[in-house]
Amino acid sequence: MPRSWALPRKISIWASRPRSGAHSLEYCMSISTVIRDVLGFADTAREVRRILHEGRALVDGRVVRDARRGVGLMDVLTLGEEHYRCVLDKNGKLRYQQIPPDDAEWKVCRIEGKSTIKGGKTQLNLHDGRNILVDDADEFSTGDSLKIQLPDQAILSHLPFEEGSQAYLIGGSHVATIAHIKEHIVKRSTMPNEVLFDEFGTIARHVFIVGDDTPLPKAEVAQ
Repeated sequence: MPRSWALPRKISIWASRPRSGAHSLEYCMSISTVIRDVLGFADTAREVRRILHEGRALVDGRVVRDARRGVGLMDVLTLGEEHYRCVLDKNGKLRYQQIPPDDAEWKVCRIEGKSTIKGGKTQLNLHDGRNILVDDADEFSTGDSLKIQLPDQAILSHLPFEEGSQAYLIGGSHVATIAHIKEHIVKRSTMPNEVLFDEFGTIARHVFIVGDDTPLPKAEVAQ
């Protein structure tokens, strides 16, 4: 299993692999693993299947019945009356931190790419596997983020990747740090683009724009 999974490696023998689709393996865990091994809502896989069959588990506001459905970065997991958001801790481990009901009504998604489809509309490809259609292709760029409403995924706000924007780091030695972008250096070569902050720098793919008005739960540092 990836090092981002916060599971004991010398105790657990089997770990459920999330189904391919929404998130990369590094940034998600299967919902059965989260319910049983991380949050402790069940003791066995059978109990997990019962919770899912009864429709008591939701991801991003939609009922999930597939035990291998991945719950990944920035996703909102709802179990009964409790809500959790997937974030990273200072060691790069996935954590599912409890959030208030109001925060469970939205999530932030990073734009990984965009394409033009039939009819001239622009399709935005987001980090969690979802696609959103927009009319203005020039308004959005790869690396920007969208704050969307759940579960209908209406766009609440557009968070551009630019100097002064607040970013959440999802990789590198400063993972889980929240800071404001000082400079974005675009390389005219095969080298990755760089982003500079006040006291350090990183590569662009580790930068996730979240905006100043986006509260994120604080993940505990793994011991």
